Amino acid sequence: MGSWTVDGPRRITLDEPVTRLDVRLVSGRLNVVGTDGPARVDVTRISRRPLVVELRDGHLSIRHEPFPRWPGVLWWLGQLRRRFRAEVSVAVPAQALADLHLVDGALVASGLRRDTRVDVTSGQVTLMGLRGRTSAKVVSGPVEALGIGGDLDLETVSGELILADSAPERVRAHAISGSITCDLDNPRGSEIRLSAISGSITVRVREDSDLSVHLHTTSGRITSGFPQICGGQHGFGAVKDSHGVLGAGAGKLWASATSGSIALLARPVTDADDLEDLP
Repeated sequence: MGSWTVDGPRRITLDEPVTRLDVRLVSGRLNVVGTDGPARVDVTRISRRPLVVELRDGHLSIRHEPFPRWPGVLWWLGQLRRRFRAEVSVAVPAQALADLHLVDGALVASGLRRDTRVDVTSGQVTLMGLRGRTSAKVVSGPVEALGIGGDLDLETVSGELILADSAPERVRAHAISGSITCDLDNPRGSEIRLSAISGSITVRVREDSDLSVHLHTTSGRITSGFPQICGGQHGFGAVKDSHGVLGAGAGKLWASATSGSIALLARPVTDADDLEDLP
């Protein structure tokens, strides 16, 4: 067990095992990576307010102290942002649980193998090589997820959601004002649900994918690179639906857009894809 108050650039190497990480920062940059080595905390930049780092019974906590419950008017004037800014990199065991909160800034999480939860008010989120259950919620800003497996839950109020080079078992992505772009490996047995209120949805899957597909838009258009996906129209043309089965239809893809178009694109199968499918 240990506790540190950090008011300047510093590296803390932790000899005790870490099973859970909890980070709450106001402003700045946060980089969290799963590693096989000992846990460590690197603070490369910090403004007026110090950080408190604590390790108790495997629970590693990093936070601004005191953490403001609501930024208020001073925040939007830039005062709190300058006082609470920090740039922090954290390495923890890949099996550690992670709960990451940032009010304003950029957050990167990579290499974690269990549950990862990300909550950012305003900023950019990048997720790379995560497994287990992953959830990311952003009020204003984009989320980019690369090489994700397991369960993935993405949500933004205003921003773009991007998922690429991934074959997760379950995906739920929801954007209120923003687009959704997915470039998926063959999602056999996967369940993929995409929804956008005001924004477009673009999905690209391999030509040999096994998917049962259901696409719906209220006031947009549906285009498909697969002849198996046929379209329908109801009423006076305001509601459009397309559905069909690709391959064996083992996986499921639902995409729904209220005010926006949906595009389902076919990606040619390459030799590298064939090698990845080998047991």
